[in-house]
Amino acid sequence: MKKYSLCGALMVMLCTSAQAQNSVTLYGVADDGLVYSNNAGGHSQLQMNSGNIMGSRWGLRGTENLGNGLSAVFVLENGFSLANGKFGQGNDEFGRQAYVGLSQSQAGSLTLGRQYDSIVDFTGLFEAGTQWATSFAAHPGDLDNMNNTNRTNNSIKYTSSTLAGLTLGGMYSLGGVAGDIHRNQIWSVGTRWSSGPLSVGAAYANVSDPNFSFFGNNAASSTTASNITSRVLSGYASASRQQIVAAGAAYTLGASTFGLTYSNTAFQNIGADSVGTTVAARGDARFHNVEANYKYQITAALLAGAAYDFTDGYGIHHVRYQQAAAGLDYFLSKRTDVYVTGVYQHASGTDSTGRPAVANITLLSPSSTASQIAAIAGLRVKF
Repeated sequence: MKKYSLCGALMVMLCTSAQAQNSVTLYGVADDGLVYSNNAGGHSQLQMNSGNIMGSRWGLRGTENLGNGLSAVFVLENGFSLANGKFGQGNDEFGRQAYVGLSQSQAGSLTLGRQYDSIVDFTGLFEAGTQWATSFAAHPGDLDNMNNTNRTNNSIKYTSSTLAGLTLGGMYSLGGVAGDIHRNQIWSVGTRWSSGPLSVGAAYANVSDPNFSFFGNNAASSTTASNITSRVLSGYASASRQQIVAAGAAYTLGASTFGLTYSNTAFQNIGADSVGTTVAARGDARFHNVEANYKYQITAALLAGAAYDFTDGYGIHHVRYQQAAAGLDYFLSKRTDVYVTGVYQHASGTDSTGRPAVANITLLSPSSTASQIAAIAGLRVKF
């Protein structure tokens, strides 16, 4: 009996070890809420919106142990709307992420597929909109992609292992245009360092033909017209290149966390690409963006946050956007929380269309005036 018991125990241990080394995990987020806007195209609006704090999704994540610290990895992640059940990301089945690769405990990982760029990986986590403030509080038009509006197709991505708190990474996306290796290509690099209460990150992205390669990277995208929906940026769809320099930092002191981000986004050679739209002006347009944010853990279950964002556009147009956000997030459990957020934006100057600027909070239709308010209340469940 003792021999049989010992054999049985060994079999259980071996099976458990095999499962730990080779696994496929189903995971996801269901996030939905009500959104009120005081002015969307000249009218107040109440709507249901899915994916406010986090995009609603389900995914499969797998690993296979190949020995000597080397593993095969893959991720297939679908975005969807709880409001109507439709696919997100322009009707792509796995529009959020889809990649396969190899990972080594000391060397890092190399993956191939549809992936996040270095701006998202290394600086996006410092923006209030990716934490508690919802995507409505993203920087105007998500001009620097810190809120992860755009993914990269056909990409090769390397991420180092973390050594002494330091992580490095880079990504190259093939344009896929026969006879022109530079057409539609994207590349980015970034780094992040964390030590105790302090985290800092920086990244750079270089995007050729952004209207088609970056904004137009899904099944529903147009190959001839503009794919940029926000009025903050839509007039620059004909730019031949977009460049983004971004940095962020966060410092935790007791129950408080202070955050700061900066980015400079440039749309270059506006008018160089034909997108079937009228070009208000030709040349370059650039944006400085600075965000200061703060969150306070009132109790173990209740979080409060506030953020202020300032955008200064210069070059062929001069425009300014000022935006403020405040919110509460209450966790009913480790997986389920309810949240309320308010966002206010004010615009001045001349926007990308060459007309007097109007407020255009991310995810909303443009206001008919210089100001716009959004109020969001929702529920999120992670699984």
